[in-house]
Formats: sequence, structure tokens, C-alpha cells
Amino acid sequence: MTGTATRYLYLARHGEASADETTLTESGRRQASLLGERLRSTPLSAIHHGPLPRARQTAQLISAELGDVPLRPSEPAGDYVPHLPAKEELPPDAADAMLGFLDRVPEEERGRGPAPAREALAEFTGPVDGDRPRHELVVTHNFLIGWLVRAALDAPEWRWMGLDHGNAALTVIRYAPGRPSSVLVHNDMRHLPAELRWTGFPPELHV
Repeated sequence: MTGTATRYLYLARHGEASADETTLTESGRRQASLLGERLRSTPLSAIHHGPLPRARQTAQLISAELGDVPLRPSEPAGDYVPHLPAKEELPPDAADAMLGFLDRVPEEERGRGPAPAREALAEFTGPVDGDRPRHELVVTHNFLIGWLVRAALDAPEWRWMGLDHGNAALTVIRYAPGRPSSVLVHNDMRHLPAELRWTGFPPELHV
């Protein structure tokens, strides 16, 4: 009988993107390369990335620092709203502000998210078949990282909101057989110099 082994899921938001989001800025390219340097000693089996240019380019720059780790495009690693909450799900004192934020997301993007969000959970989470641990990187977007972190913590579905992630920051989740999932690292930017940290956050949230 085939057993199961621990999965280590590494999550990275893409590097800083241009205003029209069609490419990375020079800072974004540097962020991606530095993240690749940090991951050189990690035994990654694959780099999954979303289909949009900013995620694809980030994954390619990381890959350039790692050698022969395969790149794997993934629709579930894309940019979408993973769960659109009803007002009654949300904290009463914050519901209007949270729904107002979601109203600014294009309707098509809001409506298509639940299906790929379920696919992302099926594809990227939980222990893996076999007897050897697996280490995988997913280069994706802020919303999906929040979705996967909240799932690892068994938080309500709406709680993907408020779990923000900096450009090229790193989160690591461990899925060990017979144990609860564990968020080992979240939003870690120590591989970035000070001037490249906290991009993707409003200035008042830089700490």
C-alpha cells in the first residue's frame, strides 16, 4: 500500500509589477532573483505559476537561479477572488468596508473564483503520495496566498481577506500525515534589502 509523506508548500507573490501589470518593474525583477537565490538550497520539485505575465516572469527569474527545477503553468494559481462572502458571514463592524473593497473588483473576476479556488486546494494542499517529502513553490497572487493560509489554519472562508502578502515575500505551509497543517513562515521578506521590502502594501502598513 502506498503511504503518504509531508508536503512543504512554498508560496510567493509575484514581484512588483508595472502600473498596467503587463510586466515586472526593475525592482520586481530584482525581488524575484533574490527570492531565487534564497531558495537555492531548497529541494524544490517544481515551480508552479499563474498564467498572468507578472507571475510567469517572476517564476522564470526564480528558475534562472535554481537550475533544472521544472516550471509548470497553472490556472488555479491565477489571480481571482477565491470566495465572495455574504454580508452575514462578515464581522458586523467591518462588513460594509470589506464588501465595498470587493465591489471594486470587476464582476467577471469576482464570479469565476470559487471553482479555481477549490482546484487550488485539491492540487496544492495536503500530504503527498509516497514515502518522500515534497517541496513545491507556487508563484501566485495576494488573494490566493490568503486563501491557502486561511485554509491551513481552518479559518472561515471569508478570512482570506486581510491576509496580505508583499511582492516576492515567502510563506511556507507544512502538510504532514496525521498532523494539522502548519504555517511555518508567513510574508517573510528577509531575502530582500530594505528598499525592496513592503512593495504591494500601502505605506501605513510598512512595519
